[in-house]
Parts: sequence; C-alpha cells; structure tokens
Amino acid sequence: SDDDEIDYSIKPEFYDSDLDDKDESWVARKRKGPRTDAVLSCPACFTTLCLECQRHDIYLTQYRAMFVTNCVITAKMVFPQGSKKRRKYRKAREPMETEEASSTSVEAVRQACCSVCSTEVGVIDKDEVYHFYDVLPSES
Repeated sequence: SDDDEIDYSIKPEFYDSDLDDKDESWVARKRKGPRTDAVLSCPACFTTLCLECQRHDIYLTQYRAMFVTNCVITAKMVFPQGSKKRRKYRKAREPMETEEASSTSVEAVRQACCSVCSTEVGVIDKDEVYHFYDVLPSES
C-alpha cells in the first residue's frame, strides 16, 4: 500500500504547528472591535467576506456590515422585493395622506458580489451599509 512508502519520521514540508495561533492573532488584529454576530463567507467558494457584522432582528439569515473584504460592487441597480407602490384606501375609500404614501417609496440599491467567484451575496445601500442575504455564517 501507499502507507508503507511514507516516511513518518520526517516532518511534512507544509506543516506548521503554530499556524492556528498565527491565524487567530491575525483575525484579532483585524477586528479591533466588539464581538461580532458571525464571520460571513461566500456560499460558492467559502472566501471570507466579513469579520464584523450584525444579525438582522427579524430575518435571522440576513446580516448587515460596514467593513467587508473580498466584495465588489456592481453597477447593477437592484430593487427590493415588494417595492411596487400601491395605493391604499381606508374603509371609506379615501386616499391615504401624502406623508404615508411618500414613506412607501423605495430606493434602489447596488448589487454586492464575491470578488473571487462573482456570486451575488447581498446589496449595498446609499449609506454604504452592506446587507448580506446569501452568505454562510460561522461562529466567531
């Protein structure tokens, strides 16, 4: 068998027993902030996208972040689902007030993709806040 040909007395060329400690200290230097809800990765290539994020209170599979890595913003404008303006009427069929109607206007956001494999992972709004909805979260 192949195991008979392997010499286990020699250390493997690419083995580093201190690698986990080095990786942990690198991440700690990069974070510099409070504990995050998750570390986000691309679902297609597992590239790290975000080290600090906040989980959505209602939609538990969505996250938002301001500082990301390995993300590119495309020029494609995306409109959130259910953004069609509809006229709502009261029981007496009177139109709603103009303030309420104007608050239903929805802004377009730009698409955010993984810079490695170009998978769409979320959007970025006008305030430059990333909203991730197609990512793999992991414990931080």
